[in-house]
Amino acid sequence: MTISTRYESITAHDGGTFEAWCAVPERGSGPGILLFQEIFGVNDNMRGLAERLADEGYVALVPDMFWRLQPRFESKDESGMGDGMALAQKFDPQLGGADINATHAHLLGMDECTGKIGATGFCFGGTLTFAAAATSKVDGKGIDAAVSYYGSGTASMLGMADQVTCPMMFHYGNNDPFIPDEDVVAVEEAFAGRDDVTVLRYDAGHAFSNWDAPSLHDPDAADLAWSRTLEFFATHLR
Repeated sequence: MTISTRYESITAHDGGTFEAWCAVPERGSGPGILLFQEIFGVNDNMRGLAERLADEGYVALVPDMFWRLQPRFESKDESGMGDGMALAQKFDPQLGGADINATHAHLLGMDECTGKIGATGFCFGGTLTFAAAATSKVDGKGIDAAVSYYGSGTASMLGMADQVTCPMMFHYGNNDPFIPDEDVVAVEEAFAGRDDVTVLRYDAGHAFSNWDAPSLHDPDAADLAWSRTLEFFATHLR
């Protein structure tokens, strides 16, 4: 028996349904992790990350956050950056927040999920991870642990920092052309008094963990950040 994968259909709060890619560990159950896409959509990289999380014993769910604009949009590499950025600019954060909450509720309700829920995401999804940690609640229960990778919109949302009550980890590249250093400093300062929040920096650029984008991928930084992410989730979700 190996991990299993499938699409889940999630009901939106305002009607309609959207898809989420799901990966379930070999043993058939585990803590849940919400995995949020880059601007490239739910592509091979995201599906691969979901499978890697399932290999570690987690039930991973990757919602199609662009479903209201272009369902199942995906791009394999840097060639789709323009299209992805155009969709991100049209993205409605309020509706997106509701879709995050619907996905959170769906994951909690899955038979395979044992109860605790983590969240992680990359680039566009890094910002969504922060939003999930700050705002998503199901029957009063929030996210249990969150890991944000180079979320370019996080600094503009720091007014919600005190709403993040779960342990959280941030990964940033020091050479990121899309996230100025002052934005990373702002995140560091917003959580300076929190022992359970860590902001980590790498000698890398943007999207350093995306193996489907060769000009952006930095294997050393990616491997180190991933090992830290897995250790963090093992500590807080097991």
